[in-house]
Amino acid sequence: MDAPAHVPDPNAEAERLRRARRGDGAAFEALYHDHARAVHALAFRLTGNAAEAEDIVQETFLRMFGFLSGLRENTPLRPWLKRVAANLAIDRLRRQQRPGTDLDLALAALADTASASPADAADADTLLRRLPPLARTVVWLHEMEGWSHEDLGRRFGRTASWSKSLMSRSLARLRQDLDPHGDAPHDA
Repeated sequence: MDAPAHVPDPNAEAERLRRARRGDGAAFEALYHDHARAVHALAFRLTGNAAEAEDIVQETFLRMFGFLSGLRENTPLRPWLKRVAANLAIDRLRRQQRPGTDLDLALAALADTASASPADAADADTLLRRLPPLARTVVWLHEMEGWSHEDLGRRFGRTASWSKSLMSRSLARLRQDLDPHGDAPHDA
């Protein structure tokens, strides 16, 4: 797992935003350095691909640069950047899906994931990487980033029920991978 991400000082960040709006390249660079690692970590978790994650980081910061005047000074920048990065990852995922791919195909891919060693299965990142990109994205955004099923359904052009179903089956698959023999006690 990653070390806890550095959270920039809000006052310093507000000052950097003011300076970046005036064209100060060093301030923009400082904002990039403050947030790029966290944005990359999210993009990598959603895409499972380092090159795509780097592309998403670059596009996220290009969008930030183009939208500097619209960013509120007293609001933390990182949540906005992570939302942009997540949306970019979702857009890539949607473009990669062939016409006719739907929930059933994504769920079939869940059943085809190769099993890993018990040591690997205990690592959440390893487990998430074993999910297909669509399932991994929905699970991460819902569980770790706090997106609602309604938000996810809307963003993917589906319904909240679609998100709930994919989430439920993905989590069931992860539980099965953690305990393939069903020996662990289950909560009611």
